[in-house]
Amino acid sequence: MEVIASNAMLQQIADSLADELFVIDGEYRVRFANLAACQKLAVSAESPLGKLCYEVFQGRDRPCAPPLWECPLLRVMESGNPVEVVHPQMFPGVGPFDKYISLSLSPLRDEQGVNAVVELRRDVSAEREVEKQILRRHHQLLVLNHISRAVSGLRDLDTVLKVALDNVLELINGSIGGMLLLDERSKVLSYKVYRGLSAKHTEELRIRLGEGITGRVAESGEPILLEDISKEPQAARPDLLSIEGLKGFVSVPLVSKGKVIGVMNVASHAPGRFTADDMYLLNSIGHQLGVALEQAKLYEQLSRGKERYRRLLRYALMAQEEERKRIARELHDETSQSLTGLALNLQAIIETAELEGPADREMLERLKKVHALSVQACNEITRLINNLRPTLLDALGLVPAIRRQAEIVLKPRGINVVVESRGKERRLPSDVEVAFFRITQEAMSNIVRHSEAKNALICLEWLDDEVVLHIEDDGRGFDVSQITGIDASGRGVGLFSMKERVSLAGGSCAVHSRPGEGTKIVARVPLRQGESDAEDQGTDSG
Repeated sequence: MEVIASNAMLQQIADSLADELFVIDGEYRVRFANLAACQKLAVSAESPLGKLCYEVFQGRDRPCAPPLWECPLLRVMESGNPVEVVHPQMFPGVGPFDKYISLSLSPLRDEQGVNAVVELRRDVSAEREVEKQILRRHHQLLVLNHISRAVSGLRDLDTVLKVALDNVLELINGSIGGMLLLDERSKVLSYKVYRGLSAKHTEELRIRLGEGITGRVAESGEPILLEDISKEPQAARPDLLSIEGLKGFVSVPLVSKGKVIGVMNVASHAPGRFTADDMYLLNSIGHQLGVALEQAKLYEQLSRGKERYRRLLRYALMAQEEERKRIARELHDETSQSLTGLALNLQAIIETAELEGPADREMLERLKKVHALSVQACNEITRLINNLRPTLLDALGLVPAIRRQAEIVLKPRGINVVVESRGKERRLPSDVEVAFFRITQEAMSNIVRHSEAKNALICLEWLDDEVVLHIEDDGRGFDVSQITGIDASGRGVGLFSMKERVSLAGGSCAVHSRPGEGTKIVARVPLRQGESDAEDQGTDSG
């Protein structure tokens, strides 16, 4: 009675398990099955007890063996150790298996050793499907990250398109595809980059919004997956599809800020080449690329705007320099000469009057004052001419012009200035000489007005591939980070004009300063072959 009660209790315990439980002996025969196991096998009218496990579970005529699968029951019987494994469930003639069973096998022993195995079975197909979905999503994230890194930092629109398409085709193991961009004005799509398609037909193709598969995707913003586009009645230009031999087809929108800016098409010569997962992945890539393409388009527009600005600024500076030359020439040829003549005549009248003894002493003093004013006017005209366009710059070059400017501007204010030239001094292109001279003028003006400096150094360094202008002072300095632009009062114009002038000459300008530490300006302009006169005009002039 106790044995019967014990067996009944064990049966109840086994039947309470949600997992299927079997006891299988060393000859592969099922000796025990719990309620869950019997219910799972209820489709069969016969009891599994006494039957061979591989017939019951797999519908096979022999145990599992390599190279297909290794029998886990045999491993437990031979090793005496528990085994856990996920085993595919496949019946002959049914096709590819889509079920997976988690097996947990433990040995049962008697006095002679392992004589049977307890096998717990649980269907984990759903878990495996979730794992596959996770792996697919992980793969998609890796692809998106790869595409993002590939186009990151690229600014040229054509380069972004080419790099993006090449990476997309590589990642999906494809060879045919292209990207079309939408013209906002005409509402027409045209290929900007393509692979695996003939240039003759592709480059002339224009697709209106709503026309064909591509036009519908652009209009709706929704992707389209086709098993065989050659059988699609609404496809645009079916003759071209036939010529190209396109079958499998995916079309996804390129979207930025909720707006379709283009379409990406991927195709194959084989029908049914692409899956819904492929479309999902390509659609995600399309949204990511849309942002990158929009940024590239904006950068391209910005670059064009900057180039227009640079051309206008260059033209304005050239016009300004020409006008300065014209005014300087007129001041020199007309105004300066007239004032000089006036001063000389007044001087002659004064000298004659002093020799003859003037009748009116007061008149003589007034003539002397007028003469002094005329001389002062002549000097002022000379200064203006020098500021407008120093003749030394055109006649002798940059270093003499800078040295003369320093003598006129800095030395009269008690500022000790040293002008140096290091290296093989030579003439530079006119725009470079003018840029360096104007920078020096602006720097000297700032030294006089703001720096309270006692000493200044101006040095032109002539290297093989560039010319470097150094301007330093020991003044009070300033916080460069506070000068971020040009404010309403005009503060910052000087620094801005320095940098723009050098930039137009193909160089760069940096300003270094801190409160109490003076100011240092370094302007660099590269020397392109054939732009400079190789004639040596002396070195180390001080």
